Amino acid sequence: MVLVHERRLLGQILIDEGLIDQAQLDAALEHQAKYGGALGQVLVEQGIITQEDVLLALGQQAGMEVVDLEHMDIDPDILEKVTPSMANIYRIVPITFDGNVLTVAMADPMNVNALDDLRFLLNCEIQGAVASEKSVLDAIERFYGTETENIEDILEGLSADELMTVIEEDDGAIDISKAEELANAPPVVKLLNLVLLTAIRDQASDVHFEPFEDEFKIRYRIDGLLLEMAPPPRQLALAITSRIKVMASLDIAETRLPQDGRIELSIGGNPVDLRVSTLPTMFGESVVMRVLDRSVVALDLERLGLQQDDLEFIRHLVSLPNGIVLVTGPTGSGKTTTLYSALNEVNDPALKIITTEDPVEYDLDGIIQVQINDEIGVTYAGCLRSILRQDPDKILVGEIRDLETANIAIEASLTGHLVLSTLHTNDAPSTITRMLDMGLEPFLVSATLESIVAQRLVRSICSRCRTQYVPTEESLYELGIRPEDVEGKVFYYGKRCDNCNSTGYRGRSAIYEIMKVDQKIRDLIIQRKSTEVIRQEAMASGMRTLREAGILKIFDGITTIEEVVNETLVFT
Repeated sequence: MVLVHERRLLGQILIDEGLIDQAQLDAALEHQAKYGGALGQVLVEQGIITQEDVLLALGQQAGMEVVDLEHMDIDPDILEKVTPSMANIYRIVPITFDGNVLTVAMADPMNVNALDDLRFLLNCEIQGAVASEKSVLDAIERFYGTETENIEDILEGLSADELMTVIEEDDGAIDISKAEELANAPPVVKLLNLVLLTAIRDQASDVHFEPFEDEFKIRYRIDGLLLEMAPPPRQLALAITSRIKVMASLDIAETRLPQDGRIELSIGGNPVDLRVSTLPTMFGESVVMRVLDRSVVALDLERLGLQQDDLEFIRHLVSLPNGIVLVTGPTGSGKTTTLYSALNEVNDPALKIITTEDPVEYDLDGIIQVQINDEIGVTYAGCLRSILRQDPDKILVGEIRDLETANIAIEASLTGHLVLSTLHTNDAPSTITRMLDMGLEPFLVSATLESIVAQRLVRSICSRCRTQYVPTEESLYELGIRPEDVEGKVFYYGKRCDNCNSTGYRGRSAIYEIMKVDQKIRDLIIQRKSTEVIRQEAMASGMRTLREAGILKIFDGITTIEEVVNETLVFT
């Protein structure tokens, strides 16, 4: 016979702890029955207990031990099992290690994702105990202080014996059959954990693991530029790659073919999605991780850096009942963020919004999202046909890649749908030429296209080392403006500091070129006029070019002359 322990009720736990009495519980239960809501939240709103009291009680209800960290001495060997960065990110303190079970004290017993992540990252069983948030933060400060670890520290700390546990060589050849054992070796796990946590902390968009003949490089892409970190020993390449493939559920024995996978983590309560891509090279597998951290992406039109008139126009565009709106720019220019923000602006229960993407980068509540999979025939064109039978109001097509997809998008707009999509072109006017070159009929493009938004990302000056200066005449001429045009204007640059990794920049801001397709532009499309003719007409009608939008960012003290010159062209 299996004994099932009865789950203690939250109200009874609170009474047993002396936090409430029976009368208060009865009143709260009556309020809950009438208005709904969680019992603990009702008691908090009534001012009877605190949110911390609820968390401690929930921890007990989940069978967690309540611990007093203030008077607890913890073995240094146990503390070393969790690095300072992991303790701070997950807000946990390791307290005991028995067998293969590590017990950690945490302030939020409902954060089961943290326990799952730690179990995965540390390669041992994790058990939770509950403590107050203040005591957890105080304990982290007491036991870890301002201590931080870096790649150099970990590499220096690797002894020859530890290295041999992850390197299996036979006449210079590494035994692939040992790959899983290598992947779970403590030094490898510790090193890769730090690489990932550092990437997320520094808001890197990609992490590159690159094998060469005599070295193994690790590079982060931060604000569009690759920054190299201290390289691990070349012998660790197979072990680190194998560890990544295990985490991404890829075939570690297959090293001859490219593979794609994903790793889902929860860092500090925020979901982080790592898209993993492997590529066989002459000296081993190259691995790139795309970091999709929703917590650092502002899916809000107000926070994209749009000028006020552009913001109002884009709001007008996404509220249209039909037509096509295109966002264009190179890979990594923020097109997806702009489109997601636009969809969020009109996300309403009264509207049916469907997207088809490759890949789906962020989950949007209330919006149906479809993942493209060319291998099994789930293409943009095929998905778009099916979407039209799903009674949508607005549709997002991740990218218009071919004539078939473009024709279906036009058909959708003609039948009463607003279609948002992207194209890879250098600026807004050249997008029309690209569409016609694809084989679309000019009268269909003219009838359906509402606007084209071209965008770029420029690095923002670091707020901590931003310094005023006077630019040279040469740099102003390079920007396309004269010294007399900038009288009274203030220019800034970043002096470089620790906050910006000595680059002078921290974060990025978008610049936009928005071409409204008015009747004059429609006539030029039908006449198949050149890109230059369309550009001149758009500029005469008030279109602000990318270069002009960049100059406004310079005058606002957001970016530098060099960034705008590098990212934009000047048209005369």
